[in-house]
Amino acid sequence: MSKNHSSTKNTRLAFFLNLIFTIIEFIGGYLTNSMAILSDAVHDLGDSLSLGGSWYLQRLSNKEGNNRYSFGYKRFSALGALISGTVLLFGSIFVLTEAIPRLFNPTHPDAQGMLWFAILGVSINGFAAWRLHSGSSMNEKVLSWHLLEDILGWVGVLIISIVMMFKDIHILDPILSIVITCFVLFNVVRNLIKTMKVFLDAVPDEVDLDALREQIKSINGVDKVDHLHIWSIDGEENAMITHLYTSKGFACEKQEEIKEKVRDFVSHLDIKHSTIEIHIKEN
Repeated sequence: MSKNHSSTKNTRLAFFLNLIFTIIEFIGGYLTNSMAILSDAVHDLGDSLSLGGSWYLQRLSNKEGNNRYSFGYKRFSALGALISGTVLLFGSIFVLTEAIPRLFNPTHPDAQGMLWFAILGVSINGFAAWRLHSGSSMNEKVLSWHLLEDILGWVGVLIISIVMMFKDIHILDPILSIVITCFVLFNVVRNLIKTMKVFLDAVPDEVDLDALREQIKSINGVDKVDHLHIWSIDGEENAMITHLYTSKGFACEKQEEIKEKVRDFVSHLDIKHSTIEIHIKEN
């Protein structure tokens, strides 16, 4: 199974699991009188919409290049990551707006019912997050944070429900919700920054452009390196373009040898598309 096909399959699985569990959450929140579960159900509904869109965009990213998108549709996966991250960002803010007022007016839900729903929530979301976390696409990584937030939330519900079965300390629920949401929010923002760098054609973090330029200049026959650009197509595969200048008397048959050396220098950078132009200096 190809990596792209596996990414699409994992995203599809996460979407259906999340959608089914969202419906269960609405029912469970009503039956247990738990505002925490109901608010998480609203959050998961947004996640489901985001996962559905990401599944479609992940499938689209598997298409080969054509006259309209010559590099292929790989960046559509990054678009899915951008949408998912944005939804999760606003979803986290929504959870905070719901949790903070409960510090002053905590609810009194059915602790035993919350316990059983928490066990179910950890199991379902844990399985989906594990499948997505094993993937390598930027889309899968961002989506895994959707589900990690849900897992941590349900672990919190599990702990709180156990405590409330023995102690009447309902304020622990909003406190833990705020801590978990802030943790996930930090990672979501970090992933959104990475995704935006892809759309802005930033140099990938693992690339030292100045060091690479010096390496290329050290090749015998290369007098000047100009227009050296490296950018990421989808957060995984990179592209490169550069213009090299040689002396007027440099043998033309050596040009291919120079290109091979440049490709050797960047072989560890996952560059799938490269354009190396060699020009002869006039003077």
